[in-house]
Amino acid sequence: MKSLVVKNAVYTGANGRDSLYDLEIPDNWNGKVVIFMHGYMGFKDWGAWGLMMDSFTTAGYAFVKYNVSHNGGTVEEPIDFPDLESFSRNRYSYEVQDLQNIFMLISEKFPTGQRFHLIGHSRGGGIALLFSDNPRVERIATLAAISDVGSRFPKAEALKQWKETGYYTRKNGRTLQEMPHSYEQFLDFKNNQQRLNIEDHCRNHSASMLIIHGEEDTSVPISEGEAIASWSATQLIRIPDQAHTFGAAHPWTKNQLPLGLEQAIEYIRAFFDET
Repeated sequence: MKSLVVKNAVYTGANGRDSLYDLEIPDNWNGKVVIFMHGYMGFKDWGAWGLMMDSFTTAGYAFVKYNVSHNGGTVEEPIDFPDLESFSRNRYSYEVQDLQNIFMLISEKFPTGQRFHLIGHSRGGGIALLFSDNPRVERIATLAAISDVGSRFPKAEALKQWKETGYYTRKNGRTLQEMPHSYEQFLDFKNNQQRLNIEDHCRNHSASMLIIHGEEDTSVPISEGEAIASWSATQLIRIPDQAHTFGAAHPWTKNQLPLGLEQAIEYIRAFFDET
């Protein structure tokens, strides 16, 4: 049973843009709140994320998942990417602000006793790590997290061309959309390099951390997980035979988690249960 279920509620994210979040609090709430951050070209309802949420609420955790404010979705159409203009203007600092705003919103719902744990996948894992020195965060678990923001941008001649044209596109392999990226994204990174330095945050973290990576990840190589684990002086959990999404895909029509993601969640729950 759930004492509170909120689906597709509106929050105000970065730059005043509205987006959506889900919140569930079970009757047997253990006092811990898990906040989940999706990755690049992702959204809160992608693939098996809903089943992941169920696995945590069944175990007594309150759970929040949300769409970042500029992921290309809208309040009316949160699935996939109907608003490519907003996607083109997304930037890492916006996603940092989105998480900060979610913190504030959830804090209002839990006026006392907040115990925040974060889970982030891919780019969302990098955002989670940027909060590893936040005293409000007790534990962070990452799934195939990026280790560096600057390396995500075009280089050399491609960077020069991006500056000259003002944008470049990358095809979404699932929807086949050409996803635009404004040069403003790079300028924002240059203006916020210290805040967006994942290595520095890992080396100076206060939150306990668990780093999980699939050994067959070709989107974010496991070397990035190795770097994060090294910087944070923590163990890297390697999931054999698993790629970037740990066996999940979108849409996910099965009523059970894929094996790789189920294994990862078992590690995370055991880690969060220690507190």
